[in-house]
Amino acid sequence: MCDYSLHAIHSRRAKAGDLLITSEFPNTTTRGFSAAAEPGMAVCLLPGTELAFSEEAVCNHSFATLFPRMHFGSIGARLARFRKINQRTTDTHHDALEFANGKIVLLTRLRPGQRATVLQLPTSDNADGKRLESERRQPASVARNAERLAGH
Repeated sequence: MCDYSLHAIHSRRAKAGDLLITSEFPNTTTRGFSAAAEPGMAVCLLPGTELAFSEEAVCNHSFATLFPRMHFGSIGARLARFRKINQRTTDTHHDALEFANGKIVLLTRLRPGQRATVLQLPTSDNADGKRLESERRQPASVARNAERLAGH
């Protein structure tokens, strides 16, 4: 749920409608999400969680501060789905976002301070094979905000 290097950080599960901020956490080299109202607490996402960034998402790039008008690090999208990658490789980061334009970016590469809203949580299967909601689905107000953020 949270990347391997965040296991020593206080954390909680994401909820539909959460306002998240890309954050750096003390005593780690990992970046992830924290809730706007809880700056030191990691917010863990389940694979399939959908997010909308308030602005086009940006990852760190060594030339970004040297040439800001060139938009180095720009991802080119605001909507993303959380997923795990490189799971067979140990001691590496696995948490990533797949953006609407197909780009896949590790969470730890995102520039700190970006805001995103949890649009929708994934469903999961129970032991009987029936579909269950892992958390409440998005409220209608969250759906309206997602449409507004996406420019509809």
